[in-house]
Amino acid sequence: MTERRYVDTLLRMTKSASSTESEVQVGSMPLSLDKELLASKSAKVAALIQENSNADLYYLLHDIPADSETFDLVARFCHGCAVQMSTENIVPLICLSFYLGMDENHCNNNLLSKAVTFFEQTVLPSWNEIIKALRSSEKSLQQTMQIGLFDACLQAMIAKASDNPRHLGEPIVLTDKGDDRPNAKRRLFALDWQEDLTTLSLQLYEPIIYTMKQHEIPPTYISASIYRYAKKWIFHCNNGRETMSIYKRKSQRNVIETLEKLLPHGRELLPCTLLFEMLRCAINLEASSVCRNGFEIRIGKQLDQAKVKDLLILPQGYAKEVQYDIECTRRILKVFYSNYDSSDASGFITVAELMEEFLAEVACDMDLMIDSFISLAEMSMAAAIGAKRNSDGIYRVIDIYFEKHAYLTEKEKEQVCKVLDFRKMSPEACEHAAKNERLPVRAVVQVLFMAQLQMRETLARTAYDDDKSEKEEKEEDEVRMEMEKMSIKVKELEKDCREMKQEITNGCIRQRVNKGKVSLWSEMKRKFGCMTSMGDFHCPAKKKKEHPKCGIHHNS
Repeated sequence: MTERRYVDTLLRMTKSASSTESEVQVGSMPLSLDKELLASKSAKVAALIQENSNADLYYLLHDIPADSETFDLVARFCHGCAVQMSTENIVPLICLSFYLGMDENHCNNNLLSKAVTFFEQTVLPSWNEIIKALRSSEKSLQQTMQIGLFDACLQAMIAKASDNPRHLGEPIVLTDKGDDRPNAKRRLFALDWQEDLTTLSLQLYEPIIYTMKQHEIPPTYISASIYRYAKKWIFHCNNGRETMSIYKRKSQRNVIETLEKLLPHGRELLPCTLLFEMLRCAINLEASSVCRNGFEIRIGKQLDQAKVKDLLILPQGYAKEVQYDIECTRRILKVFYSNYDSSDASGFITVAELMEEFLAEVACDMDLMIDSFISLAEMSMAAAIGAKRNSDGIYRVIDIYFEKHAYLTEKEKEQVCKVLDFRKMSPEACEHAAKNERLPVRAVVQVLFMAQLQMRETLARTAYDDDKSEKEEKEEDEVRMEMEKMSIKVKELEKDCREMKQEITNGCIRQRVNKGKVSLWSEMKRKFGCMTSMGDFHCPAKKKKEHPKCGIHHNS
């Protein structure tokens, strides 16, 4: 309807002029106009007519870079009417007048000089006006860049951002609820931030941010702008993988890959949770490995700021048999340890605790494969060793996994327990493990053996004390007697294990089916005096605070 109104205006103008009319194709609309009147202002049209007075402008100007609204402004100017210039129409108007050669060399007070003056005086001094003008240039983007309009806008924006980087938006700070909100200063100046870089297309946004990085605009502001761009153009537009068209999916993949290239490197430029959000987006969109690795490196450098929910990364393909992206987690851990150079060990301790909490969370997953659990447990154990922590936390999550996966065979449980370092378990954890029915027999033997060694070391340390009181000597005798009893129990248990293996070899295991494993355990517990309940250590696994350690203390 709007285009029809502009066409009618042009027709009325041309009919009131001379009869030297010619038809021009403007977009999808054919327009009739006085070519001599247009030639008086346009060097291009004048040259075409001079070359051939009968030239048909319909064919000569078939590639005219304008819509009917912009051409209407040119027609008004040619007829001596006032031209209403605005931020929204000034860039297309300059592009069209430049294309037609409406400059001072052809005619004084021509349209191009008037439009450029308006652009310099009204658009360039204002950040908001620049953004509006650039948005209107996207239909003629190539010509906008060719004639220097984009560079003029870019240089003006760089100068303004250098003086006040808040033009890009405030750095992102997560609230207690985990969402990013503008702070009080941002709200105070809300009127100045109506026009944002994130409203521009990627073709414009990419060179602007790239140039700002070269001019050393603070990376915290650049990073915040990049995240908000992803939030606007990807997160809010992604309504599900199944319903997304191929074109839209490809477009969003291009956006996330471009943003990763633009995103500065460094710790704490963005909260770790937001980096994980961008990584998950890259995984879901099947972005390039370079893009995904870029996010993984940035996350790894500040992994000590991550939360358990961040590590629950969805794998590619949503394959049911792959619940967690183990290799991604492994790569992120590797980056953390290779980049953490602080003398403060708190970061190592934080990551070790994070891995234990993460493992406790996934251990409750009924579908978690044993190989996946072992891989995660090995990573958690490595983190604990790096932080010089004991193995109590790993023992706790293994016990949770055995409880939730009661169908595991003795051999499978032994395979899981290989992750544990029994030498690094506290006496309290060893005491509990010795009574734990869920552990395989071989693991219990190892626990009892370690308990024996611990008592022997205690006795050896006590022997060096020459100034013992009578009470201390009595305690030493009790320790020695307890150690001898424990040695006898270990030998008995080893004997029972050998007998059980022999029975299995001889095919006699079928005769003991009715007794089952519980009978064997009952017999062993009777020998060890371990008939107390397991409930004092057992606990659900959904939240760490719901898993009391019952005397098991982590080393800091």
